[in-house]
Amino acid sequence: MRNLPRAGLGVAALLLGLDQLTKWIVTGPLGIAWEGAARELTGFFALRFVPNYGVSLGLLTANSHTSRWLLVAMTGAIAAAVAVWMTREKTRADQIALGAVLGGALGNIIDRVRLGYVTDFCDLHFGEWRPFLVFNVADGAITLGVLVLLVRALLMREKPKKAPVENVNA
Repeated sequence: MRNLPRAGLGVAALLLGLDQLTKWIVTGPLGIAWEGAARELTGFFALRFVPNYGVSLGLLTANSHTSRWLLVAMTGAIAAAVAVWMTREKTRADQIALGAVLGGALGNIIDRVRLGYVTDFCDLHFGEWRPFLVFNVADGAITLGVLVLLVRALLMREKPKKAPVENVNA
């Protein structure tokens, strides 16, 4: 049996906890818990409550009870596939990147099961220009994990081993 990817599982647990903690702080103690509620922290960053009923970029919006649970099932299947992939990955860096994706996915799944939507609150903006949709820690973890996997896959490929040269002296 393979060794457990402890680093990946640790990153997943850490990011899952951080995601749920930040969502609780924003919606609980800070009271930013209804659509339109916001608190400007800097000239370019605000905490803004946005319930997200879909997945990335508002795709696959779950606008009914059935579609909500289908979305939970689909994202749960993806999270399970990421967990299996993580156990098969040999490199620690890839395990950690997959752990970030897994932790983020689980954080958003918990929201969808508990609330029916994902709590987004990070609003990065420059004046009225918003280069990103409002997001959360889980979304950031998923994005960074996927980017690390892509960069490693495209730029850090293992060099193929050269075939041994045969002695042709006869």
